[in-house]
Amino acid sequence: MKFGGMVATRIDEWEIFQFLEKLGYSSGWVPDSQMIWSDCYATLSLAAWHTSRIRLGTGVAIAGTRLAPVTAHSIASINKIAPGRVFLGIGTGHTAMRIMGQDPVSPTYFREYLRVVRGLLAGNEVEYGVEDERRPIRFLDRELGCIDIEHRVPIYVAANGPRALEAAGAYGDGRIGAGNEPVPVLQRNVQRIKRGAALAHRALPKDFHTAVMTFACVLRANEKLNSDRVIEEVGAQVVASLHFWYEVYSQRGNDQFVFDSVRGVWEDYKRYVETEMPDGRRHQLIHEGHCTFVPEKETRFVTSEMIKASGGLVGDIDEIIARIKKLEMAGLKEIILMPPRKVRRSNFNEFSDKIMARY
Repeated sequence: MKFGGMVATRIDEWEIFQFLEKLGYSSGWVPDSQMIWSDCYATLSLAAWHTSRIRLGTGVAIAGTRLAPVTAHSIASINKIAPGRVFLGIGTGHTAMRIMGQDPVSPTYFREYLRVVRGLLAGNEVEYGVEDERRPIRFLDRELGCIDIEHRVPIYVAANGPRALEAAGAYGDGRIGAGNEPVPVLQRNVQRIKRGAALAHRALPKDFHTAVMTFACVLRANEKLNSDRVIEEVGAQVVASLHFWYEVYSQRGNDQFVFDSVRGVWEDYKRYVETEMPDGRRHQLIHEGHCTFVPEKETRFVTSEMIKASGGLVGDIDEIIARIKKLEMAGLKEIILMPPRKVRRSNFNEFSDKIMARY
């Protein structure tokens, strides 16, 4: 099992990636969310220049905010600084698009986007454009050495839905999921990825990477889930789960996916959103503090039941290690932690010291 760290992108705090490297993390992931954080590629360039071993990439780049050739070019530019250490995480845009009042890109658009990016990063000429107006494109003047596509850039596809999972099988070198999936769900999703590869007449690489973005908190002796320290360590991710659930609920028109164990919290959260967030500005307000802090009014939603339902690695050392082993046996290869900004150094350090060192 590999372990990585994902951080809310602030360009003048690039040294956090040196910190992750020193702690022994395998990868550093830089999110791409234009309305709340610094630019991911500018930050990656600084991280790449000031590290030597850790793998670095987007966590994740958003298909709806840049043209596919631009994304391929941007990550290939970072690869020039850290050849062979760079990967491209790419997704449809849950937060980045919705904060701008837009929906994530469609599965059809996303699949085509991946085709173009994959081809360009492989050094191929690809057809690019809209329907009958496609034209061949490729990277030109390669002899100038402005980008690096000689060292392969793996593409890790953020996928949870069936069509995105199939696209990951068709064009990806790996998949990153959000939240620790129950083992049966993880195994089902791996099968969907394999089906996508088969439909594309592609042999899925044996080293196809499977990763998950989650959070962790090592409980101390007799510590309760609702203690102030635990809430500070995990609260931002817990309320981010509620943010995501509300977006899915709005899109589907039903909330049958919500666990019975947190139905009361969920109903309270829905009332809060629909009472205190005007519809015309809800797309801005609902993601306040996204994965970095808990807005004061939302602290009440970080209950013991919600912490359990959000799927983080929360427990004593033996409990967390046992859960990781089950996930690894089911096919998971990397766990990526994204702690709240205020406690991220202590959280990364404690997980490295108490979990990674023993695993």
